[in-house]
Amino acid sequence: MLFYSSKKPIELKIIHLNKTKKERQEQLSDVLDEVKKDDKKCGLLGKFCKKAKEKTKKIDNKKSQDPSDNSVFLLDFDGDIKASAVAHLREEISTIISTAKAGDEVVVRLESGGGQVNAYGLAAAQLARIKSAGLSLTVCVDKIAASGGYMMACVADKIIASDFAVIGSVGVVSQLPNFHELLKKHNIGYEMFTAGEYKRTVTMFGENDDDDRAKHQADINRIHELFKDFVKLHRPKLDVDKIATGEIWFGKDALAQDLIDDIGTSDAYLLSLMDTHDVFALHSRTKPTLAEKLGFADQMGVKVGEFVGQMVSSLSEQLAKHQRP
Repeated sequence: MLFYSSKKPIELKIIHLNKTKKERQEQLSDVLDEVKKDDKKCGLLGKFCKKAKEKTKKIDNKKSQDPSDNSVFLLDFDGDIKASAVAHLREEISTIISTAKAGDEVVVRLESGGGQVNAYGLAAAQLARIKSAGLSLTVCVDKIAASGGYMMACVADKIIASDFAVIGSVGVVSQLPNFHELLKKHNIGYEMFTAGEYKRTVTMFGENDDDDRAKHQADINRIHELFKDFVKLHRPKLDVDKIATGEIWFGKDALAQDLIDDIGTSDAYLLSLMDTHDVFALHSRTKPTLAEKLGFADQMGVKVGEFVGQMVSSLSEQLAKHQRP
């Protein structure tokens, strides 16, 4: 890893997509040639073979006649609630910035329904590094970029989304259960000690009052304002107050709201780039430990999972006994 220390080192794999595409075209062409040798089997398949070869030849000629000096780098971000993928994203971006030249393009295939605001704030900041380095940034959304996912997407110079991709959800939500009445019913006390008036506001186990709720709501409202300001900074033409209602939009409706810039799939966009650019996909992963390679880690995980499951089941049974009339 370049700048992020970890007990588990990360390994990076780089794939030249143009080469992969050409190999598959040649493979298909060879198969169709074999079929074409038999005139009786030629038919539509033979015509398809001929068209495929002609198309490949045209693309190769186009690239050789009008090649671009700039490269395209492809990254994937599949976000969970903690934006865990940012650990790999930051390494991939650092690698690109340290080697790419001004004018190169980075394409991020982004899929996320959002999550923790601080985690997605970091992920968005990582994407902002790409633009600060003088590189062009395009985000492709095939399925969803909502809430924290859209926070990341709005950093891009261009956002492309498919027809039914879910876009938007510029809002903030916070929810938690409160067990105060349950504890009180069973004569279980709860004490909490803090220093600082607002060190803790709403809580899961204590009794929440109106002041606690008001302060927590004020914090949520402040996060929402920061979210809106961030979107407005990166997409100045967007009417942020109009879309910052927490609503979602699908592809074409999102385009009408200026949440995105174009309708399309990541596949179509990348294929168009490969006509004149060299496209490289970067994939990083955490190196598996020896125990994981041998399968011991999985077995331990199952045992731990079974133990936790038994504990939860036992606790539920005990609570059920106390709740019986």
